Amino acid sequence: MKQRIALFAGSFDPFTKGHEDVVRRALPLFDKIIIGIGENSQKKRFFALDFMIDKIKTCFATESKVEVCSYKGLTVKYALSRNAHFLLRGLRNGDDLNYEFPISQANRELNPQLETIFMLTSAHYAYISSTIVRELHKHGEDVSRFLPYTLA
Repeated sequence: MKQRIALFAGSFDPFTKGHEDVVRRALPLFDKIIIGIGENSQKKRFFALDFMIDKIKTCFATESKVEVCSYKGLTVKYALSRNAHFLLRGLRNGDDLNYEFPISQANRELNPQLETIFMLTSAHYAYISSTIVRELHKHGEDVSRFLPYTLA
């Protein structure tokens, strides 16, 4: 029987409680979830890649079904290389769906065996975005309530 492997891909700069919520709620659906931090040549990271990988790993240290890694290139090709047949995507609102929908269609065109699974972020995390957290952090605000780990 083929393993049900999902790739939860993103820049995760930073990985928020909303991201964690999506992964934890998706765990019963899959045999394995790979949290893949894509290296985007058009984006400069605020939090170092290795730092974020370590922080995410600490969040899921007791979850044997979760793996954290980074990758370069197209998400659809990376999913194929990892035998993932599902892309897990979190949606906070309609704007996220409008952004994600055409990407999921293009991915499906490139790999018809790859299904995108949309999961709504729990309502109490829906307002949290990595962009907002970065901006608050840049201005010296305490962002600990938005993150499932400490920045120290």
